[in-house]
Amino acid sequence: MNLTSILLQATAGQSQWSGILMMVVIVAIFYFFMIRPQQKKQKEVQKAREALKVGDSIITAGGIYGTIREIGDIYMSIEIANGVNIRIDKTSVYASAADAKQK
Repeated sequence: MNLTSILLQATAGQSQWSGILMMVVIVAIFYFFMIRPQQKKQKEVQKAREALKVGDSIITAGGIYGTIREIGDIYMSIEIANGVNIRIDKTSVYASAADAKQK
């Protein structure tokens, strides 16, 4: 073996490790700047939905304003006009009406 072949093998080994290190760094960047903040936001939205109670004003994801009349396990019954009630999925509640007006 000559010196050139030994250097080429050492360089190839270093190149392989630097490529793996770059992938780890990229994954870490994606996690801390994209995935983690989104998870925090989802937890906040979930807490806000759980804090809703009968009588609160809300806005659905479709833009319908209403007042909560009944809360079930996976649904809410909201009144959108006098005597007009609709049933919606809990996950389609955007926010309380007071919070949405501030944004």
